[in-house]
Amino acid sequence: MMKKATKKKSSNLGKKRVSFQVEADPASDVFISGSFNNWNPCERNKRLKEGPDGVFSIRLLLPKGRHEYKFVINGEWYVDSTCPDWAPNEIGSLNSVLDVE
Repeated sequence: MMKKATKKKSSNLGKKRVSFQVEADPASDVFISGSFNNWNPCERNKRLKEGPDGVFSIRLLLPKGRHEYKFVINGEWYVDSTCPDWAPNEIGSLNSVLDVE
């Protein structure tokens, strides 16, 4: 018996693909964590891929709005030094800020 194909509603409405990059030592464990994933520092699908030039990168589909984030490199938290907007957080350090429009 064949199943009828059904069309799924797109859940990507109101979202935008955003690229993130950071330099790190070769073979580092690099993740991105932020308000978009409840600050989970080791979420597997938020792991950055290492490029041949020592730059780690990822593209994420984020909802429109304000997002705060940091990179987690070998277990240490870092702001995005290329991001012009930062905001203080509750532990006394800074988060990088991105407005997705």
